[in-house]
Amino acid sequence: MTQAIALIGYGAIGRAVHRLLLAHGAGQAEVVAILARDRTRVLAQSPDVASLLVDSHAELAARRPVLVVECAGHQAVDDHAVATLQAGADLLLVSVGALADAAREQTLVAAARAAGKRLILPSGAIGGIDWLAAARTAGLASVTYRSRKPPQAWAGSAAEQQLDLALLTNATTFFRGTAREAALMYPRNANVAATVALATLGFDRTQVELMADPGAEGNVHEIEAEGEGGSMATRLVGRPDPDNPRTSVMTAHSVVRCILNQTATVVM
Repeated sequence: MTQAIALIGYGAIGRAVHRLLLAHGAGQAEVVAILARDRTRVLAQSPDVASLLVDSHAELAARRPVLVVECAGHQAVDDHAVATLQAGADLLLVSVGALADAAREQTLVAAARAAGKRLILPSGAIGGIDWLAAARTAGLASVTYRSRKPPQAWAGSAAEQQLDLALLTNATTFFRGTAREAALMYPRNANVAATVALATLGFDRTQVELMADPGAEGNVHEIEAEGEGGSMATRLVGRPDPDNPRTSVMTAHSVVRCILNQTATVVM
């Protein structure tokens, strides 16, 4: 049975998810609605999706999606997440960092429980989440996540208050703190930090370092974890999305994997 999917947001990630579903989701998933903040921009870039565009969440819900994919940022989470769950759809949250706000997290979890629906979090640009989540129940002692990105990937963020990104010549660490602090200070860059935290020790015990590096070969993610189940040290280099250097090409692929897993016979 084909599951009806709705997208909230149609920027770089939303467009990539839709394209990948058309290519790989035949018979499993079909986008039935797209709710985007800038309808004019969407139509200019993708006129073929005109019949899918809706003007309100009520119109989106009327198309009866079983799964709504949020890929539009924290404000979209505030505007539409609770309504999505109350309307009877599961919610796949790409903006995982939005859960760093404790009040927002509590509201969404309560809404999902009350509606009998799920809040689904993709692994996004990072790997090893399965091991980390399993190691949590085995007894984790420490987790550190490091993000190393080219300077332009931090443009428009709080990093600009500390660094002249355009003139940077050496790798520079500009943030050390908890995953909660990272996700709240860098909401458009720290979704991976939030994902690692939620899989492991939580927002306040997971340590994060953020770095701007002119020599970075991509978006570099490093995780070090230690616990009773063993230790892990990983380094993953993600290719930046050409339309949005803040995110990785693999983010959309991870979202599509989550979507297709909802109806797959064999799930990994």
